Amino acid sequence: MARNAAPVNPGNGKTPSAGGAASTHPNTRPGPRAASTPMAGASARPGGAQAPHPVVPKGLARPAAAPHAQPAPHAAKTVPRQAAKTVAGGLHKSAVAGAASAAGAQRGGASAKVSSAGVGRTSLSATNGVPDGMGLTSDRVRARMAERVAASGVKHAGVLAALATVPRHGFVDAALANQAYEDAALPIGHGQTISKPSVVGRMIELLLAGGRPLEKVLEIGTGCGYQAAVLSCVARDVYSIERVRPLHERAKANLRPLRVPNIRLHYGDGRLGLPTVAPFDGIVIAAAGLEIPDALIDQLAVGARLVAPVGGEQQILTLIERVGARQWRETQLDRVLFVPLKSGII
Repeated sequence: MARNAAPVNPGNGKTPSAGGAASTHPNTRPGPRAASTPMAGASARPGGAQAPHPVVPKGLARPAAAPHAQPAPHAAKTVPRQAAKTVAGGLHKSAVAGAASAAGAQRGGASAKVSSAGVGRTSLSATNGVPDGMGLTSDRVRARMAERVAASGVKHAGVLAALATVPRHGFVDAALANQAYEDAALPIGHGQTISKPSVVGRMIELLLAGGRPLEKVLEIGTGCGYQAAVLSCVARDVYSIERVRPLHERAKANLRPLRVPNIRLHYGDGRLGLPTVAPFDGIVIAAAGLEIPDALIDQLAVGARLVAPVGGEQQILTLIERVGARQWRETQLDRVLFVPLKSGII
């Protein structure tokens, strides 16, 4: 979707700065500047902070909700309607069964906890070839990762609980498993990466900050399936599209042992979305385009949010809120570095 060029903070486009600026898109009239949000380091995908609300699938704990932070008002822009078409392939239900643990104390703040909810603990060590004795299946290992994400600025209790629940080592190559709980992006093949935990937390927290329950969420760019698994802890139903067939198959294989019932994987062109399932209560795009496709904005429910990186070499994490049938507002947040958003399937 063509839009006026947005002001972008200076940077080299390779490594995001440690304090990405937040600003409003000029749209039709100026609006107040949004508060700056710190970003937790460079990544092939973003990082930062905001606010609350969780919905959890069966078998996962339901953490307490926290108050919502509302964004500053911004000017509305008209979105032209464009016909959308899906090229989606195989539908797949899968998922997360896990027991849980303490989800992290914020710096100088209270901790969020997840309980086991009566479900047996699932270990991915055997299925993914991770050597025993590495401590990767420990609740405490995941809780410490969640604490680091909280220190980076993510405050939503449900998001931190989800990060402390999903076994991230099950989504990376066995050779990289000992780095799985660091706040770092890791390669997953085909020129793609698994996002930093702080980036995943930041984007999901932005979806929840509007206060709208996430009944249906669309993810563009499944990758290895990790972000979809975290989303499944705070949304009723997660639909995720991947355009690279081997990654689509890898995500299915990664998620299958976890047996989460509310994730549906699609192989297809993510730029087209899933018009037959729309509208969505939230959309997350895990790749950067020069603009956000009209088809995806059109599939956002009124009152819902879309979070995506926008730009080429210089990218800005952008929040779009649909405020009317033909109106939306846009807020520019952190400087980020994502893989490119591409059309078609391979």
